[in-house]
Amino acid sequence: MKVEIWSDVVCPWCAVGKHRFEKALARFAHRDEVEVSYHSFELDPSAPREQQGDIHDHLAAKYGMSRAEAEAKHRQMTAMAAEDGWDFQFDRARRGNTFDAHRLLHLAAERGVQDAVKERLFRGYFTEGEPIADHATLVRLGAEAGLDADEAREVLACDRYADAVRADERQAQAYGITGVPFFVVDRKYGVSGAQPPDALLQVLDTAWADAHPLQVLTPAGGDEACADGSCSI
Repeated sequence: MKVEIWSDVVCPWCAVGKHRFEKALARFAHRDEVEVSYHSFELDPSAPREQQGDIHDHLAAKYGMSRAEAEAKHRQMTAMAAEDGWDFQFDRARRGNTFDAHRLLHLAAERGVQDAVKERLFRGYFTEGEPIADHATLVRLGAEAGLDADEAREVLACDRYADAVRADERQAQAYGITGVPFFVVDRKYGVSGAQPPDALLQVLDTAWADAHPLQVLTPAGGDEACADGSCSI
């Protein structure tokens, strides 16, 4: 069974959704038969490499609220994320364009370390205040998660995987995805948002049952079983 997840590395709900999905998957009876992949989604494709102003002012301007209200929102998000194993430090966040981070994740997918690199980028941005668009930073974070530093540097120095990122984004548009995280199970079931683990587990169970319907076989010896009204006790 395939689970495809569209997300962005500067999306707090995407980080929360990742850990919630992992909790659901750990409880799924067929977890060893699930293939998980992450796909590119840019929340702000027009963002410069490094954005000016802190994240509180950005949120306040975007939603027409005061800075104090924005700070309160981030405190709420921090508390909620902590329940799912994250240590968000919004005061340290250094916003920037995420296109190159997504290209790095495509390399990571080919090298079999995409999950580890995704986790490292989330932690780098939300906890450590790493500049998410800086190439040297991306190379270092990628290497810490299992990528070859020289190969990562070569990828970021050219336009490799740019087409793959754009293809992911076109697929998101085709699905009608407007917000992330967004989970697609077996190209049949879509789940929007960082849903609780129980809800995600229910989707996994439903998709598995749909793909593996029970086949009842009756041996040649006949059907020797009790049914309602057919057996006396």
